[in-house]
Amino acid sequence: MTDRPLQGSVRPKPQKVVAEAAAATEPQPGPARPAVRRVGDTVYGGLTFAASLSIFAIILWIAWKLTEQSLPTIRAYGFRFVTGTEWDEVKGVFGVWPFIFGTLYSSFIALVLAVPISLGAAIFLSELAPRWIRTPVTFLIELLAAIPSVIYGLWGIFILLPFLREKVMQPILNSPLPNLPGVSGMFQGYGVGPSMLAAGVILAIMIIPFITAVSRDILRAIPRAQREASYGMGATQWETIQRVVVPYAKSGIIGAVILGLGRAFGETMAVTMVIGNQTPSNPFALFEPGYTMSSALANKFTEASPGLHTAALIEVGLVLFVVAILVNIVARVLVFYTAKDIQGGR
Repeated sequence: MTDRPLQGSVRPKPQKVVAEAAAATEPQPGPARPAVRRVGDTVYGGLTFAASLSIFAIILWIAWKLTEQSLPTIRAYGFRFVTGTEWDEVKGVFGVWPFIFGTLYSSFIALVLAVPISLGAAIFLSELAPRWIRTPVTFLIELLAAIPSVIYGLWGIFILLPFLREKVMQPILNSPLPNLPGVSGMFQGYGVGPSMLAAGVILAIMIIPFITAVSRDILRAIPRAQREASYGMGATQWETIQRVVVPYAKSGIIGAVILGLGRAFGETMAVTMVIGNQTPSNPFALFEPGYTMSSALANKFTEASPGLHTAALIEVGLVLFVVAILVNIVARVLVFYTAKDIQGGR
């Protein structure tokens, strides 16, 4: 028995059915957006834009004020202020090069000590550490960045300086090492504790968490496919880390190191407490006291007389400000482009 349409009923046309179905699936227009809501979005966007610009404005304002207060020495000495090697408040002669060299030298010592430890910790946490130990070790390393610098300075005075004096400086000074050609200038001094070496060790401890954290994030951002391809070629885990993972993240690791260098440039309190704050007879001597730009500011500013002396110290701060800004810009650019390349966004 076949079904027949009822008499008087009209079968809808296929075109009409398709049109009605399409109309039913189209999104229906919602209620009109209130004008007050649009104004609120505009205000919110403007506030966030102003907040982002305020950071840039603060940096420019600091640079302008430092430059303004440094004008007396800028006009009096020009570039000789940076290249001069004599700092004598009585004679009114100001050359900041010993402070700049002390900053660079102590930061270099810190990098020599901190980079191998930081890179090893980053590789362990990203590639080798089991899950149960990865989180607590990461937390402990990053906790070092939260310790106030004055605590590092106190630890350096009571623990580090006696250790360096008794276990490092005196044994080396009493050995044939200071008489060897080529390195004899590095092992000069009385070896009493406060020294450029102590400042470098303190700085190394303080920059380890920064270098480790950034390097670990860069290593973890590397696609797993890179590692699997290396394993597929028969490489061991260590060969994969050495030949694939670390070279792939090389630019980012360099950026992390430069970021740590920028951190070391600006450290004041801990360095001031252990460096000795004296102009060394030999700028390369590890066991003699020294100066950095930040420690010079901390020691000399309270006793500065108004006029050229104060302007000279402010210009020291200006030089330190410019150097720190440039170093951090280079580091951020390297880290940014490395992360961009890793994610395939060339």
